[in-house]
Formats: sequence, C-alpha cells, structure tokens
Amino acid sequence: MTMRDRSLIALPCGDYELLDSGENMKLERFGAVVVARPETQALWQKQKPELWDTAHAVFAFRDKKGSWDIRKPVPESWPVIREGVALSARLTGFNHTGIFPEQAPNWAWIRERVQGLEQPKVLNLFGYTGAASVVAAVAGASVTHVDASKQSLDWAHENARLAHLPEDRIRWILDDALAFAKREARRGAIYDGIILDPPAFGRGAKGEVWKIEEDLPKLLEIVKSLLSDKPGSFFLLNGYAAGYSPHSFAQAVESTFGTVEGEAGELLLKEVSSDRVIPAGIYVHFVR
Repeated sequence: MTMRDRSLIALPCGDYELLDSGENMKLERFGAVVVARPETQALWQKQKPELWDTAHAVFAFRDKKGSWDIRKPVPESWPVIREGVALSARLTGFNHTGIFPEQAPNWAWIRERVQGLEQPKVLNLFGYTGAASVVAAVAGASVTHVDASKQSLDWAHENARLAHLPEDRIRWILDDALAFAKREARRGAIYDGIILDPPAFGRGAKGEVWKIEEDLPKLLEIVKSLLSDKPGSFFLLNGYAAGYSPHSFAQAVESTFGTVEGEAGELLLKEVSSDRVIPAGIYVHFVR
C-alpha cells in the first residue's frame, strides 16, 4: 500500500468553534450553546480564561462519575450546522453532544467520493448518531446504516429528518456490525463505499462482545469482500480512544487490502484564534 502520512485539521466552520483549551479541558461552541468538557490531550495553559465563564454547561467528574453542571438554560436538543448539514446536538451522560466536529474533513472526503460515483451504495458500520450516513445520503448515496444501539439509531434517524432526506435513502439496521457484515458477505452484497468507526470495546444488539484488538482484523477481511472493485469506490476507517497510532491502523488495512493509494494520519481540532490543535482521532482512507 502506498499510504501517505497526512494529518487532517478540522477548522472552525459553520456552527462549531473550539474557543479555547488547556488544563485538561476544552471550550467549544455548538451553535448557540457553549460547553466545557474534559480533554486529556490539552496539557497546556488556557489562553483566554475569561471566555470560560460563557459556558452554558460544564462536564465534571465527581467520584469517578461524570455529569453536566448546567449554568445557563440548554435545550434538550438543538440544531448544529457542520459541513452544510444540520445535525441534532444534545448533552449526554458520556461527555459528548452527539456531534464529533473533528470528523468534518472525513465528511468532506465522503461527500466528494460519493459525488464522483453514479448511484453509489454506501455501508456505514458503527454508524452511531449518523453524521457520515447523512452526509453520504445528501450527496446522493443510498446508505445502509448499522448500529447496535436503538438510542443511537433513533438519533441518527432524527438527523436524517433534519436533512429532509427521503425515508428510503437510508436503510436503518439495528445489529452487531460484525454479524451484519458476515451476513452481507454470505449474500454477496457489494458496496461502492464502506465507512467504519469502531469503538475500542462494545456490545452488539444481542450482547455480542466487540474487542478491537481481536475483531477489527476479522471485520477488515469481511469488508474486503463487500467493497466494489470499480474505480472510485472508497474505504474509510476512523479511530477514537482506542490507543492506536495511525500507522497501526494503516498497516492493519494494508495487510488486508494490499496495494492501494491511501492516506492515514491524525484528526486535529484547531482553535478559533490560535494555531493550537487538539488531537482528536485517527483515520485511514483510500480510493480504488
């Protein structure tokens, strides 16, 4: 595999800004709501301490359990526009809003790939709240979105409605990603684009256990049989909080797919008024 080493920087854009960071925290604006959240990568000092008082909500850990300290009124959910797509944000008990702004460069890449194909079929495994599925569908793809969480699937469906997508544009599958991929392989299914965003650890819809160190190589082998050979077909593997480097993911992909032209690197969030960035994930992608 000819894999180019390239970090992707998510710039302040649309309804999202990384306002400041430091002292193991980050201050972000999602639309009209400003939140402060823990960030272990932010080892530096805050540059604009005066801004932190503008936060509507602050996530803090107490006795190993985290919760939001609501300082100003926050809607139960609210729309946030990122990469031209409206997504539904809300405060969750897991320290996130359901929108992952570092993914913006990946979403732009998906949109470009989809627009370069004729009536493409895209498979999104571990689809979670569905931003990548919605971006692909808005660009013209027929999408199969798979997630083992009913709550996440409902949230993704809500994002599809915000985008005014036809009901048949995205096929919603409540299932374990590995189990679904195996069935698709037996059926001889073929997709023009495949997106993977696996957790380090998880459980399927029927209690299946996912361990990335054991199951990602198995899934890559199955996904290889599902990806079309036609020019322009694409593959994207995203990683978050799994403890691996981009080179680890790239070499895992290389050992399965062989020689393809691709890129791998970090996903970085840039502050709105400085050159500082927060490492927020890793990715590998290639195009046939």
